[in-house]
Amino acid sequence: MAQTGLSSDEQALVRSLYYRLTRLRRTHQQLDDYYRGAQMLQILGIAVPPELRAFEFPLNWPRVTVDTVVQRQHVRSFSMPDQPQASDQLWEIWEANNMESQSVLAHLETRIQGHGFVAVGANPDDKAHPLITVESSKSMIARIDPRTRRITAALRVYYDPYRANAPTQATLYQPDSTVYLDKGAGWNWAVTERDEHHLGQVPVVQFINRPRVGDFTGESEMQDVLRPTDMAARALMDLQVAMETHAVPGKWAVGLSDKDFIDAKTGRIATPWQAYYTAMTTSQSKDAKFGQFTASDLSNFKTVIDLLAEQVSAVTGLPVRYFGQNSANPASEGAIRADEVRLVKNVELKNSLDGDSWGDVMALAWRMATGDQVDGHRIRTDWDDPNTPTFAQKADAIQKLVATGILSREGAWDELGWSEARKDKERERFNADDMQDWGYVKPMDGEDDHEDHGGAGPAPDGDQAGQKTPKTQQPAGQKDHAPVAGQRRQ
Repeated sequence: MAQTGLSSDEQALVRSLYYRLTRLRRTHQQLDDYYRGAQMLQILGIAVPPELRAFEFPLNWPRVTVDTVVQRQHVRSFSMPDQPQASDQLWEIWEANNMESQSVLAHLETRIQGHGFVAVGANPDDKAHPLITVESSKSMIARIDPRTRRITAALRVYYDPYRANAPTQATLYQPDSTVYLDKGAGWNWAVTERDEHHLGQVPVVQFINRPRVGDFTGESEMQDVLRPTDMAARALMDLQVAMETHAVPGKWAVGLSDKDFIDAKTGRIATPWQAYYTAMTTSQSKDAKFGQFTASDLSNFKTVIDLLAEQVSAVTGLPVRYFGQNSANPASEGAIRADEVRLVKNVELKNSLDGDSWGDVMALAWRMATGDQVDGHRIRTDWDDPNTPTFAQKADAIQKLVATGILSREGAWDELGWSEARKDKERERFNADDMQDWGYVKPMDGEDDHEDHGGAGPAPDGDQAGQKTPKTQQPAGQKDHAPVAGQRRQ
């Protein structure tokens, strides 16, 4: 089928988005290098010449800063508007796209680059499970309406892996259509396919880290750590140079020349290397004097690194022990929780912001799967607790909440983080225990469980059919409660 080309407005849109993406590529690459610990260290070249760059050893504090937050972000479930229960349908779509693992990539990209993207598309092989894909901010850019905070257009660019900054294909996302493009000469783009989906919204959702009013680019979680990381790397490089030049204390000798250094084994003149390390052995000069300089104290480098680690800890809110500053005794449980207060609050803030974006993602997926439109702002995203309590402490707290009636059994399962499949198994087990406690026997194969016995059926506690079991009198004001699971009725 013949494809219509880009309109003049679409051409201008592609050019504008591609220009913005190109301007951000240098920043994206720099942040990516810092996360991988492969950044180019900036040095003055005064104390250490540029030739000694091989001694660079960057402390990867940016990776620690990012991974510590991402490791505590785990989506538990989604709930549809006005429905307190978790939605099995939304979770099925989530699992069909391996989002348990793919969501980690979205959170990681957002924390590193300051923003990330997730695209939703129809699945030609399985309409009930639309495709949800995490996109890199290095290859996608979006235009956002400042009033509605929604994406009005997005561009995904595909690059040749063997040619730097050489785009080969692109995808233009618009509210009513998605256009697939091939790169031509210059600024020319050839349309290869046009999907008129008429959704009325762009099927792309942006995630933002540290958003500001009117700023939709965000800020990297590593931003405050970059310069201290460079300073620590320079201190370590100076330390390595000092180790090379001061690891062996300097020796001195007066009253003799190089010919006076004699190798004790061979009796010949020692080489300069032997003279420096071992040949302070014998000399024919009676005026020769030998000595050794005091070894250099390298503890000042550790002091600098410790200072920088403390400053990074203060800025990021991470415990200083995360940056290698460990005490002799391990921290107690209470000290750990107190030390992680700012970290936990930071993760909760990230979850709140990312939860809004995941709600929009699941609303798009729901619409493509069912055709029904739902407000993504009203889809609730539930997260696991970002704290780090022990399992015993958590179980004890949940047991107390259940005993006081504050929390139900189902609520306890939610607090434990059980999946819906695990909950279903436990419900079956509890139901089986309840049936057994009331004297219910599962019929044998071939028997009709609903066979009419004239109103006579198996009576509890061994009573004969047709005889009524007298009800136990309860004290006034006390109700006859159902038996607790695992406890038989007397």
